Amino acid sequence: MAPIDITKSCLDSITQLSEHIEGAVLYLDSGCTESFQFVGAFPLLLDLGVQAVCSLENMSPLDSAVNWNSASDAAKKIVVITSHLLSDAHRYILRCLSSPKGVQQCTIFTSISEMSHSAFPDSPLGPDAFQEYGSLLLQDYEELIKKRITSGFPQDVSKESLTVEDDGWSRLTSADMDVLHHETSSKGRKLYGDDLGQKMVVSVHYFPLILCPLSPRVFFLPSGGSIAEASLSAEHEDSLSPGLPPISTGVAPDGDDVPAGAILTAHFLYHLAAKMDLKIEIFSIGDLSKTVGKIMTDMSSLYDVGRRKRSAGLLLIDRTLDLLTPCCHRDSLVDHMFSSLPRRERVASYSHMKGSQGQLRRGPLKVHRAPLDVQIPLAEILREQGSEMNSSQLLKSIESFLLGWNASNSAPQISQLVNSCHRVSDENLFISETQLLNGSFVSTETFRATPYMEAILERKTKDGTFLVKKWLQEILRQQNIAVNLKTQKGFATKSELIAMIKAVAKSQTSLIKNRGIIQLAAAVLVALEESHCTKWEAFISAEKILRASAGDTSQSLAAQIGDLINKSALVGLTGQESTEVKPSPGLLSFQDALLLMIVGYILAGENFPTAGLGGPFSWQEEHLLKETIVDAILENPSMAKVKFLNDLLEELEANAKRKSTEKTSEAQSDQIDIEDFDDDQWGKWGDEDDADNNDKEESYSDMQLKLELRDRVDNLFKFLHKLSMLQRRNVPLREGTFSYESSFSSDLDSNKGLIYKLLTRLLGKHDVPGLEYHSSTVGRLFKSGFGRFGLGQAKPTLADQNIIMVFVIGGINGTEVSISIAY
Repeated sequence: MAPIDITKSCLDSITQLSEHIEGAVLYLDSGCTESFQFVGAFPLLLDLGVQAVCSLENMSPLDSAVNWNSASDAAKKIVVITSHLLSDAHRYILRCLSSPKGVQQCTIFTSISEMSHSAFPDSPLGPDAFQEYGSLLLQDYEELIKKRITSGFPQDVSKESLTVEDDGWSRLTSADMDVLHHETSSKGRKLYGDDLGQKMVVSVHYFPLILCPLSPRVFFLPSGGSIAEASLSAEHEDSLSPGLPPISTGVAPDGDDVPAGAILTAHFLYHLAAKMDLKIEIFSIGDLSKTVGKIMTDMSSLYDVGRRKRSAGLLLIDRTLDLLTPCCHRDSLVDHMFSSLPRRERVASYSHMKGSQGQLRRGPLKVHRAPLDVQIPLAEILREQGSEMNSSQLLKSIESFLLGWNASNSAPQISQLVNSCHRVSDENLFISETQLLNGSFVSTETFRATPYMEAILERKTKDGTFLVKKWLQEILRQQNIAVNLKTQKGFATKSELIAMIKAVAKSQTSLIKNRGIIQLAAAVLVALEESHCTKWEAFISAEKILRASAGDTSQSLAAQIGDLINKSALVGLTGQESTEVKPSPGLLSFQDALLLMIVGYILAGENFPTAGLGGPFSWQEEHLLKETIVDAILENPSMAKVKFLNDLLEELEANAKRKSTEKTSEAQSDQIDIEDFDDDQWGKWGDEDDADNNDKEESYSDMQLKLELRDRVDNLFKFLHKLSMLQRRNVPLREGTFSYESSFSSDLDSNKGLIYKLLTRLLGKHDVPGLEYHSSTVGRLFKSGFGRFGLGQAKPTLADQNIIMVFVIGGINGTEVSISIAY
């Protein structure tokens, strides 16, 4: 039986769009861009005849001027692929349609199914969502064009007058309208008259495979898509965070209580299985996973069962059943690289929409996850000796392009852009090479048919680095490239990797041919930098100490947590003289100490469940920890850039700055000799009353600020108390699922996490309390009807399946991935 290849399925799905995207200007939103980057889809898009690939959120009037395929004429059709709900992407789609002239066809693909649009809370679309949206988009587009024509395109026309009555849709913001003014001209009626005479054709389709494959067998959801951004938990007692499933108390959310993230996740997994022609048997553990499994089961039909499909098992797991594993640092090259490399910045949030009166309103709560689309710095490696890249050459090229661009109706805009180029050039600003020469991970890059990312997912840092070195050596041998370098057997150093990368990338042909291994090797170099290695080792060392202390006493563990916070505060003070406080390379910051505090509290909850009334520590131990955090923040608030202090940070920094100034003034006044006083100063003693009043006001203000800070810290500890009670409150853990782990796992496997332990039990055909099997349509039929005649169907097990899919609702790390694919 052929194995599943997620990457191939994604590329095949894109190929099936060839009829729609040939000769079109293609707009991708941030989620699709992240997905296509990992899939390696951009060369395929070029082969399929796409005229240009542009950003949906950052569209430009010059998008239609770019032409990848010189043989094609001016674009008459636009294709939009979005990973968001149509209602969220509406203002961006409308903006794209309003810029080019003569668009005759607009095709929209969304990764959110039609049924999900109608089931999503607060969605303005009904069961026939795609057809409804197509009609509404066309109506808004025509209204916008009519307003632009009737206004006569005056230069001072207000942007508000060009907005569209959205009837619940997101209006165009002022920034969006700047783009619409690009075509401002007295010939506006001539430009858009044909558009009104010939109606544009709009079609909306479903495109489910918007995902990010790390390898043919591992994928994650794009951080910028609606599925990843949708809330997994409403705010209530059992909720930890909108981005995590609630604590599994045994009562799965149902009806109106089902979070939007569960609905979108269930529909995505159902259509993913259908796209890969799989008949899935669903198993779930955790309350939210059971809800997702139930939704998927309700979506199945007799038609699906009747088709010939490959059988597969789907295991759904709630992330909140094991939060310790993703918080810890282990020897994983993939985790090390992702933590060391810079990430692509998030685009503007889709969560802010404008209501009928133009004011901002917030839609359903969005989860802002960090993008995993890393930016691999290649400038230092590919740059020739002694060469420098500044902004002047690039700006001259931009100016030449603008002056030579044949767009007579946009002369004022060209002049403005040219002037901007000159202004930037006069300021002698330099363009960072890291912004121009960045690489990324691509799952389709292979070495002798072995995907690079697939091969290193299971590797530790040393083994993975040595494997990359071997690949580079083999490429050098095949291309007969000599490198004067002494190599060490069984080990790879940074100097060796740098020399090999530069040798492979010396010619442009070799650079393009071997771009996959070059980018991967460059990412390994960043992970091997001393600052990153030192910090990673510091995390591992601190976590080992916390685990050892958790096996001792609660006093010992509390003391270790307090020591970590104090050390991080000292790290921040070392850079207090600078304008921006940054920890020294390799040392743990205050945010790192808080992460280790989370680890400590989870460990304390597992080892000291009854130490305190509200938490795992006694009142005295916890009070000391609170005071340590309060003192650290008051001493140096610049280092405490955390979410629970967002609206209080400015006041804390002002207070710290004032106290620092007072200390300096006091130190200077102490140096004044007593002999400097004369009789004239006796008259100034009356001013002491005013000074005392000022001191009282400042003291009162300090007290208020400290009380507010204590309240914030108390709320932080309430969250930590929830984490410490996960072992007791999560029903699958409390009922004994892993209380007798020693019967099937050794001490060496005790720290591998829930996924490893769960798969070990399931593949060994052991019972797992709390695991629920969701019967298929045929299974329910036998159970309800034919079972009375002795035709009952045996309950399948996960171990019986030839293909097993594991989906963790809430995220997964590299260590857990390597454990899963090892099976």
